[in-house]
Amino acid sequence: MSEYECFGGGRLKLKNDSGIKKKKKKNKNKEKAIEKVNKGLEQEKVSKEYHVPSTKAELAFMKQQEKLQKEKILKIASTTHKQRVEEFNRHLDNLTEHFDIPKVSWTK
Repeated sequence: MSEYECFGGGRLKLKNDSGIKKKKKKNKNKEKAIEKVNKGLEQEKVSKEYHVPSTKAELAFMKQQEKLQKEKILKIASTTHKQRVEEFNRHLDNLTEHFDIPKVSWTK
């Protein structure tokens, strides 16, 4: 007699095959969540309405930042790609050999 003769053939029966289904839970807090979101949006609107005036130092800083940004853009726009590559290559030529990648094998 074989070890497997006492077991019947066919597919395995799983727990889900019994037909028992879980009930879906209803979201009771859905309305509360919507209210919280609405309150958050209202608070953002209120906080945007009250604008704190900038100080003289902040205004001067913002003007200086805009000025520097415009100068940087004009500098980049005035040179062509070829000129920028040549300038970068000149910069790399001026660097010391400290930044070069050392050889791994000295025998070859």
